[in-house]
Amino acid sequence: MKKKIDNEDIVIASHNKGKVSEIKDLLKNYDLKILSSSELGIEEPEENGSSFEENAIIKSSITSALSKTVSLSDDSGLCVNALDGEPGIYSARWAGPDKDFLYAAEKIHENLIEKGTNDYSAYFICVLAVSWPDGDHKVFKGRVDGTLSFPPRGDNGFGYDPIFTPLGYKHTFGEMEPEFKHSISHRNHAFNLFSKELLIEK
Repeated sequence: MKKKIDNEDIVIASHNKGKVSEIKDLLKNYDLKILSSSELGIEEPEENGSSFEENAIIKSSITSALSKTVSLSDDSGLCVNALDGEPGIYSARWAGPDKDFLYAAEKIHENLIEKGTNDYSAYFICVLAVSWPDGDHKVFKGRVDGTLSFPPRGDNGFGYDPIFTPLGYKHTFGEMEPEFKHSISHRNHAFNLFSKELLIEK
C-alpha cells in the first residue's frame, strides 16, 4: 500500500543544522509541520550500518518510534573514486568529533597526493529513508558526480561542499547560492523521487 504524507508532522532525524535547513527548504511547498530530532531532544542513534541505506533506515526508524510520527532521515556522503569510495559512509567521522570538514578535506587531499593519482573524480550520494511508527519504511537514492578541487572554495553549503564541483559547472557547491545548489544536488535528486511518490503539493 502506498502511503501519502500530507498535513502532518514530520521529524527530520538529524542534529546537523545545515542538513536540516536544506531539507526544510526542499519541503517548503508541502503542507507539513517540520521538526528535527534535536528540537525534540531525541538523541542521534548510533549509525552502525554497513551502507548508506542501512544507516538511513536506522536513523528514521528509531526516530519515528520515539517521536510516534513520520520520520525522514538522510544518510549521505562523499565517495572518492581513487580512494576506493572513501570516505563514503564514514564521511562525517573523517571530520572528527568537532565536525571539522576542512580537516577532513585536507585528509582527502593528502591521501590523493600519497596515491600519486590525477583522478580527482568523486560523487555525492544521498539516501533518504522515510519511516512510519508502524515500522513501515521506504528508501530513495540520489547521486551527483563531479570532481574535487583544492584548496576549498566558498563559504556556502556545509560539509565537503567547498571541495566538490559538480560535472558541467565551474563553481564548487560551496560557492553556489544555496537555492541553486539545492536544485541540482544529490539530495534534490533523492527528494524528487520521494516527493513524487509520497507527498502532495499545497
